[in-house]
Amino acid sequence: MKKILFAAVPVLAIALLALNPVSDPLSIGAAIPNADTKMKDISGKELSFKDAMKKNGLLVMFSCNTCPVVHKYESRTVEICKKALDNNIGVILLNPNEAYREKGDSYADMQAYAKKLGYNWDYVIDNNSAMADAFGATRTPEIFLFSSDGKLAYHGAIDDNANSADDAVSYMKPAIENLKDGKKIEPEKTKSVGCTIKRKAQ
Repeated sequence: MKKILFAAVPVLAIALLALNPVSDPLSIGAAIPNADTKMKDISGKELSFKDAMKKNGLLVMFSCNTCPVVHKYESRTVEICKKALDNNIGVILLNPNEAYREKGDSYADMQAYAKKLGYNWDYVIDNNSAMADAFGATRTPEIFLFSSDGKLAYHGAIDDNANSADDAVSYMKPAIENLKDGKKIEPEKTKSVGCTIKRKAQ
């Protein structure tokens, strides 16, 4: 009986992956997926990544209202989003937590959360986690920074310490500055630390 159970485990795991396929994360230099697809912003307007792009590029962040790690990064998220806009880099946050729409990540919850934090940029609903799947995103928060020609220049975390902004080494501040100046970003990839995206079971 034990042998049968152990043999069934990998089969079950494969079946679950098939039900919830997630692409590999975008590679550095990859183009923005679904750049023209419209998504609903908290303002009520529909916009795409291309619409959110500014002269020097685009900052895409998968985020939400409910993740404790997102909460730890609240002030730093606001700071880097403002910095991006100040450097003529567009900003768009996406909420991909489809399974949590009735647990704090609804459209109305997004509007209230953005108002509380003073978001002055787009925050859109990622229906069925479609964009998270296309990007290969797995966490909130998780950042994809694109150059002015729509190519991925940085993927990963805001900094190296979710628990303390004072003790953190920022990845995003120099990345934004280098992107604006047309310089290579180092490091190009870091590990995102946060809550897993709450995808809805198919």
